[in-house]
Amino acid sequence: MDRAGIGRVCRALPAVTLEHSFGEDYDVYKVGGRMFALVSGSRGLSFKVSDIAYVVLTESGRAVPAPYLARARWVHLANPADWPDDDLVGHLATAHRLIAAKLTKKARAELGLG
Repeated sequence: MDRAGIGRVCRALPAVTLEHSFGEDYDVYKVGGRMFALVSGSRGLSFKVSDIAYVVLTESGRAVPAPYLARARWVHLANPADWPDDDLVGHLATAHRLIAAKLTKKARAELGLG
């Protein structure tokens, strides 16, 4: 999946905003003001994963710990086009859900996230 495809997937998730916090080359996808995915045209894709997915993906070599975000259980894919689209869609939806779950009840309600 390319950068545009990742953007379509992320923007289709509920209450998502797109920012360019790190410059125009970086698309930062947020829910409730909190980042869940980061994609760059030249540097790949990073996203939040569960603790178990982090271990599985990094130990299997399918992903590497994301620079600066690994301690928060983020992984990095140098070339997301090498991954099956269905896998990426699932991981991005999970990243969104993990971050949304950490929002306050009030914030989730305001965003229509239940």
